[in-house]
Amino acid sequence: MKGTDHFKETIKNYLDQRAKNDELFRAKYETTTRTIEDVVTFILNQVKNSGCNGFSDDEIYGLATHCIDEPSLDIGKPITCSVIVNHHIELTEEERQQQKALALKRFQDEELRKLEIQRNKVKPKPQTENKQPELSLFDF
Repeated sequence: MKGTDHFKETIKNYLDQRAKNDELFRAKYETTTRTIEDVVTFILNQVKNSGCNGFSDDEIYGLATHCIDEPSLDIGKPITCSVIVNHHIELTEEERQQQKALALKRFQDEELRKLEIQRNKVKPKPQTENKQPELSLFDF
């Protein structure tokens, strides 16, 4: 799934959940003529006009809610862009244990590789020079 499609789905899920929990919002949400594409277009135009590159989830959700609450807002022109969405993945305990074991195995393999490289390094041999031995007075 492309980032922008995932963004649309994330915004829609948020608005659906908000409508379940907030009766005043639900009334506007159920009667709005705006599509999720309209909401995303509004958000993207607001982000572009702000000049900022990063926003918290609450800021983006606030823009989505504002777009539904205010039917007279100018949505703006559609923008072609990519949206990056933070993914939060919940792992089961079994999956956590598998990932932990995998990380430990990778660490052990890397350390073993480092030791082997160190062991296989060519150690410099002491240089023996081909000099004639020095003569001393006692050698005569």
